[in-house]
Amino acid sequence: MESWEFIEAGPVEPAFNMASDEALLEWVGRTGAPALRWYAWTEAAASFGYFQRYEEIASWTRLRPLLRRPTGGGLVPHAADWTYAMAIPAGHAWHALRAPESYERMHQWLVRAFAACGLPTQLAECCEVAGPGQCFVGWEKSDVLQGGRKIAGAAQRRNRLGLLIQGSIQPIPSGVSRQTFAAALKRTASVDETVQWNPSDGAFLMPRAMELVRERYGVDAYHRRR
Repeated sequence: MESWEFIEAGPVEPAFNMASDEALLEWVGRTGAPALRWYAWTEAAASFGYFQRYEEIASWTRLRPLLRRPTGGGLVPHAADWTYAMAIPAGHAWHALRAPESYERMHQWLVRAFAACGLPTQLAECCEVAGPGQCFVGWEKSDVLQGGRKIAGAAQRRNRLGLLIQGSIQPIPSGVSRQTFAAALKRTASVDETVQWNPSDGAFLMPRAMELVRERYGVDAYHRRR
């Protein structure tokens, strides 16, 4: 059995969410154990990929704050969506996968969790791009679809510390609660990945996350840097 951390963060302010996800990647790089951070938002916001241009993204949405993620990808609105960060340390088999394979593996897990909640979903076999750089307008290969509509997408970053996957589920599927789906995520991983979960509130991330808020994610100039 592998021991993984499960962090139930609840609603958190936008800059602190991005900072906590980056802190999570650093933390698993030190501990060598995967961790899943499951969280929500205290206010509406939007995030965009690390390499995208702020002014272009700002023209596509009125949502503010507008935050540069530590991962790639396009524009993602956040309000009532379910969001998560999955961090895998370097040296783990998941970290060794190519980007399309690690993306598919994460979303296969979501599909199994939805099935455990009685909701049929499937992975997109190909892409349908309906808007430039906007993650929930159209879909990419291996995104999660329900009834021909995208309901889950993600962005990745892989470095010497490990792999960080930031994902969003929206619109929220009817008939299942946030808590029920989180329980299904843990249960399916316990069976399919032989994972033993260590529950946590993530307090150990707070000192580093607060530093990152002061240095980056709470600083408007950081998000506008390109």
